[in-house]
Amino acid sequence: ALCALAAYGGSGKSGGPIARDEKSLALLTLAERIAAAEIPVLLEGPTGTGKEVLARFVHNRSARARGPFVAVNCAAMPEAMLEGMLFGHRKGAFTGAGEAREGLFRAADGGTLLLDEIGELPMPLQAKLLRALQEGEVLPLGETKPIAVDVRVVAATNRHLAAEVEAGRFREDLLYRLNVFPLQIAALRDRPMDIAPLAFGMLLSHACRPARSRAGDKTGKRPGPAWLSGQALALLETHPWPGNVRELENVIRRAILLAAGM
Repeated sequence: ALCALAAYGGSGKSGGPIARDEKSLALLTLAERIAAAEIPVLLEGPTGTGKEVLARFVHNRSARARGPFVAVNCAAMPEAMLEGMLFGHRKGAFTGAGEAREGLFRAADGGTLLLDEIGELPMPLQAKLLRALQEGEVLPLGETKPIAVDVRVVAATNRHLAAEVEAGRFREDLLYRLNVFPLQIAALRDRPMDIAPLAFGMLLSHACRPARSRAGDKTGKRPGPAWLSGQALALLETHPWPGNVRELENVIRRAILLAAGM
């Protein structure tokens, strides 16, 4: 039963949000209502606060839940590669394009596309993204006719996009298109009541994952702490968590490894 709970509450791809703090519970209630609509969603919050987890929550509570959920980090690759990845390309459209690719917009057709770190998207691609949102179609590289897509876009950023607009680094019209209903995710230090349930959920999630040998074979459940003491929780709750939920998860994973060696 505990492993089943961890599978839902963990921070992995199959998990959903864990919340106890009033701010987080209010945010999830609002996110569930927004999920029922077809409007774009903008998730704003510091790095490591769980924006992708919330995006998956919106997808899973929407009418698109049976469709694909596709995520891409806009800061993780060069502009030329990102354009082909988002919108697709035909064979021979550029050097190295040995075969055609449909692109992530078409891969997410009927579902949800998460554009993480949207504030890092280069200006030329911002214009193409705006057209895709306005027209519901994409133009793959090398093609002459656009292709219709049915995609709900969820954008996530750790930047203040209004300030990026003022600085000339983000298109104002794209901001208005994305910012239909923004969801603000607070830093972990500002929602301390979430720390204990998150820590327990991560402990159960990682402790219940099968361990693997060096050859890659499953060897049974990972050894580790069975529970968190009151003293350990007190230390967790007084830490400022500059790395937010991601830092907390790293701490729990280290604790499991250290406890296994005792």
